[in-house]
Amino acid sequence: MSARMHLSPAHHAQPRTPGDTQFAVAAELLALLGDRTRLTLLHALTAGEADVTTLTEACAAARPAVSQHLARLRLAGLVTTRKEGRRVVYALRDGHLRRLVVEALKVADHRLAERGGATETS
Repeated sequence: MSARMHLSPAHHAQPRTPGDTQFAVAAELLALLGDRTRLTLLHALTAGEADVTTLTEACAAARPAVSQHLARLRLAGLVTTRKEGRRVVYALRDGHLRRLVVEALKVADHRLAERGGATETS
C-alpha cells in the first residue's frame, strides 16, 4: 500500500503578485545592500555572530564608519544585537537575508566570469 501526500490548495496556488508596498520595502532593502561596506558587513555575518572589532577587521573600514553602518542595519531590522559583557554582538536577523547576500555575490561572481575578470572566493 502506498502512502499518498495530501497537498493543501496553497501548494497549487499561483505565486501572488507583489503589491506596491512590497516593492517599496524590497527597494529599501536592496538600497541598503547597495552600499559596499554594508554588504561586506552582512557577508561577514553570514558566517555567524560577530562583534564590532571583528567586523571592522572584516571590512577594513574605520571603526566609527562600521558602527554607523551597523546602526543603520539594526534600525532597518536586518541585524540583531545582544550584549556579551561589555561587547555588543551582531547577527543577521534571518536566513532569508543570508541567502540574499550569498546569491547577490554569486550573481557578481558570474558577471565577473562572463567579463573574463578574476573572481575571489572565500
